[in-house]
Amino acid sequence: MEFDVFQEPIYYQNPQLCIKVMEFRVSAPEVKMRDRAQWHYHKEIEFVLVRQGTHEIHTVNRVYRLEPGDVVVVGSSQLHRGHKVGDDELAFVVLHFDLQPYFDPAMLMYYRHFSEIYEPLEALNYIFVENVEVKRQVERIILAIHDEITLRPKGYEIAASMHIKHLLLTLLRADRKGLLQAHEWSDGELMKRVMDYVDEHLADKIEMEQVSRLAGMSYSYFSKYFKRAMGASFTDYINRRRIHTAERLLVTSDRSVTDIAAAVGIANMAHFYEMFKRFNGCTPKEYLRRLGSAGIVESAGR
Repeated sequence: MEFDVFQEPIYYQNPQLCIKVMEFRVSAPEVKMRDRAQWHYHKEIEFVLVRQGTHEIHTVNRVYRLEPGDVVVVGSSQLHRGHKVGDDELAFVVLHFDLQPYFDPAMLMYYRHFSEIYEPLEALNYIFVENVEVKRQVERIILAIHDEITLRPKGYEIAASMHIKHLLLTLLRADRKGLLQAHEWSDGELMKRVMDYVDEHLADKIEMEQVSRLAGMSYSYFSKYFKRAMGASFTDYINRRRIHTAERLLVTSDRSVTDIAAAVGIANMAHFYEMFKRFNGCTPKEYLRRLGSAGIVESAGR
């Protein structure tokens, strides 16, 4: 099964801010928009705010139907696509931004909250369904960012940065399910360094002894520290990152499952299938089938 999937380049309006925010208007008939819908992904997280008409956003597991005033968030590198529903004109604002520049010393202790280690940011869309006031607040923040970036008044860089942090804080405080709940984490910069190392060496054999030296800790202390900080063992974390990478390779390359498993550092195929099903609830073949199905249609705000 083949899919037309591409990594969408995001061209920031201000490279220092790592933000792109634009309003789009679409008047083409629905059938043309549906035919042109294409699976894609990007490292930036994405917010979509509908102002007029009806918009559908598809992810691997869900289909969100957005009416005027509805908001949806899509996580970093998460496969998604969207299209207009109906023949009325569609108007919507799309906000992309890279999280990395916004984790200054004051934010680093919350890095784990938004790093999508165990839950994609998509899981936070329940907030917009349950809490209309939060949805309205997020709508106002997105429109404020749009105005700052588009009009560029004096000090817009400061204002836009503040609005991005306000957006993250709003999600953090509105998450009654605790999906963004952090564990004990005393050194965000250190843990970020460890996570970056893991992502850069997924295809290799990652030894905890070597990583513990990188962290400046003994093997046993690092093992306990990591589990307290992340809520899971170091081995479990690596497996999650490997399967997450395998998901993307599965739909963006023509490699065999065996080659993909090797590319993410899992040579034992039985172990790969076991891990894939553990984290996705399905086999790689079933995962691909999800992309070709309509999925579960959910209202994003009603």
